[in-house]
Amino acid sequence: MPKMKRHSGIGKRVRVTGSGKLVRQQSGLRKKLEKKPSTMTRRLTGRTEVDQTETKRIKKMLGL
Repeated sequence: MPKMKRHSGIGKRVRVTGSGKLVRQQSGLRKKLEKKPSTMTRRLTGRTEVDQTETKRIKKMLGL
């Protein structure tokens, strides 16, 4: 039986914490930063937890 390969794209975007939660970077912080207010860019910094509806699918893609 072949080895289970993880999805290489999701591995670059999602990280697993020590307690097992999935965290990701918020979207909207890559392009057109001059037009966005600085309050919005500050709000989008940092990491946020992956939504509960997506955790099962992402864990399967990560091979967990």
